[in-house]
Amino acid sequence: MNTETDTADLTSQNTSETRPYAVVLYGATSFVGQITAHYLATFLADAKNTDGSAVTWAIAGRDEDKLNKLQSKLDSQVDMIIANSKDTASLDDMTKKTKVIISTVGPYLKYGEPLIKSCTKNGTDYVDLTGEAIFIKDMMDKYQDAAKQSGARIVNSCGFDSIPSDLGVYFTQAKAEEAFGERCNVINMRVKAAKGGISGGTIASMATIFEEAGQDKARRKQVANPYLLNDDTDAPSVRQDNVSKPLYDSEHKRWLAPFVMATINTRIVHRSNQLLGYDYGRDFKYDEAMWMPDGIKGKVSSYAMSAGLLGFATAMMIKPSRELLSNHVLPKAGSGPSKDDQENGFFDIRHFGQTTKHDTITVKVTGDRDPGYGSTSRMLSQAALCLALDVSKEEVGGGFWTPAAAMGDKLITRLEAHAGLSFEVIDS
Repeated sequence: MNTETDTADLTSQNTSETRPYAVVLYGATSFVGQITAHYLATFLADAKNTDGSAVTWAIAGRDEDKLNKLQSKLDSQVDMIIANSKDTASLDDMTKKTKVIISTVGPYLKYGEPLIKSCTKNGTDYVDLTGEAIFIKDMMDKYQDAAKQSGARIVNSCGFDSIPSDLGVYFTQAKAEEAFGERCNVINMRVKAAKGGISGGTIASMATIFEEAGQDKARRKQVANPYLLNDDTDAPSVRQDNVSKPLYDSEHKRWLAPFVMATINTRIVHRSNQLLGYDYGRDFKYDEAMWMPDGIKGKVSSYAMSAGLLGFATAMMIKPSRELLSNHVLPKAGSGPSKDDQENGFFDIRHFGQTTKHDTITVKVTGDRDPGYGSTSRMLSQAALCLALDVSKEEVGGGFWTPAAAMGDKLITRLEAHAGLSFEVIDS
């Protein structure tokens, strides 16, 4: 694994482009959008390209009053763009002005397509934080050819969904190759610990997926397919394990419970394997779960978590119960954890890898902020800057990519330097 390139100096490799902005943050007044805007304002305040020019960026959205209010609170001067997903001309005007669009406008199944269409039309790179695998599948089916032709790099799931999983596997495989001369054919990801809240936007995205799955058998089949995002003609058919109920991990003496984000993270990891030429192997197996304590406490927690997730999923697939929960119980759109909760949150996940020769390796991936918001805003920002400034279109051409396949080592370097993440091999 080559991490010699120092991306901290914000070197731009796309200097031939004359677009006024390196990055535009679309949906800047959403809950996570505001967090991201404040992070970018601080991070880019003194940033320079290699020619001494400033790294330019802008905030964008449909509500001018809210954008003005946000603009006045940012620590540095930033331009403002009015754009609306229902106004194609405004989206095209915005996407033509920037190298990369950051989108925080979800649920993506409801609002995401017009921006993807505009980016693929105008050759504009794009990152988002979607956890909606069926949205990614829909967009790949419709716009993959257009993205390849225009040079637009579309990189979905650049937040807690799914950077720690995707880059954690990528890092684990590279370190296994260094240590053992071969990649792991099995990796199990376990969430050891995490602290953070959930926003109304996340709930809205989950509700949209469950609504689709509840109404359409074909959608339920898509959601269940571990290779949903593998679009090659000869995708693997190896049966993938899925921790969907309480299990006991005798090796680590822990109870396991389902991890709600596994349905997106595993799909992204398998797509990365395809995009990397099946570097992990065509028989590669990967699963995710949450660690619970040993003993009765862990068993009870595991069963409670499993029952809670099943009950929530079932309720969200039925219209009356979904509306009841959304209107009266769950957080509303625009709400989320407090600043203190974001800053005091964290995550600690482990990747346990094993090769065909039974050599084993353990990688620890951590973040020092609330995973869904404090850390996600930083991961999203650094992914956008990595595309804009570090990865030329000669290196990575247009099309639908994953964080690991498009940015790999360069993004890991950025995340460790600027986003509070750490990737390290540890004793298991």
